[in-house]
Amino acid sequence: MGTTEWLVVLAVVLLVFGASKLPQLGDGLGRAIKNFKRAVTSANEIEVSPKKAEIPGEQPKPASAQSSEQAPKP
Repeated sequence: MGTTEWLVVLAVVLLVFGASKLPQLGDGLGRAIKNFKRAVTSANEIEVSPKKAEIPGEQPKPASAQSSEQAPKP
């Protein structure tokens, strides 16, 4: 979009919402973007955190050993 298109969009927004509502709209948009970035960051940290919990040099247990530990005892 060029400069002319942005000016037309801003003029329409000004006509629809009025000059008194523009600061509130900008504030709401800024908060929405901030919350979105925070959510994306926390989602990325959740995906990475289990990998950080591994102890360096420790060998993973075989699948058969893991399943026997989780099996309920009678």
